[in-house]
Amino acid sequence: MKSLFLLYFLMLSPKNQFLLNNKTNMESNYEIATFGGGCFWCTEAMFLELKGVIKVESGYSGGHLVNPTYKEVCNGKTGHAEVIQITFDPAVISFDELALIHMTTHDPTTLNRQGNDVGTQYRSVIFYHNEVQKSAAQYAVDTIAPTIWSGKNITTEVVPFKEFYKAEDYHQNYLEENPNQSYCVYVVNPKVEKFRKTFKDKLKPHE
Repeated sequence: MKSLFLLYFLMLSPKNQFLLNNKTNMESNYEIATFGGGCFWCTEAMFLELKGVIKVESGYSGGHLVNPTYKEVCNGKTGHAEVIQITFDPAVISFDELALIHMTTHDPTTLNRQGNDVGTQYRSVIFYHNEVQKSAAQYAVDTIAPTIWSGKNITTEVVPFKEFYKAEDYHQNYLEENPNQSYCVYVVNPKVEKFRKTFKDKLKPHE
């Protein structure tokens, strides 16, 4: 009983209360971005390495079925896209920068396709969470992307965010958990290596 009282006292001490409040305040300043750009195994692995990115979750957005499974999304009938939901600190990296990186690290010129991955679930899309994100996303699609992709037709959708369904646990942090899986070796790793060279000044330091 005494130890429980001591723990309670420590939690309420001015120093610890300050730390708890400060953590809450910091988290309240974080923002969310939701991007679809092909298989989320690839996109998750890249965005996890960016400075200012707090968390990346793989999941599904933009469809009509509640709590879809991976199998259901893969059949192309639920309307969902494979997406990553990014929690980021705008004091370190802006939504504009994230949108630029998104438009650079996947091919937004191939409708419903990324490489050998074909289907509406692999479409290029930005789900905006507010009007500021909408304007930034539209600028990235209309102005920046055509210069990156040599004037090719950009297929990226800019649509309002409605819901995010987190994918099954085995999809999270997929590259790190499955480095020897063939898709990771031949598809994900080359994309990540190219990303690292292109955005090396924006990467978190290696531990």
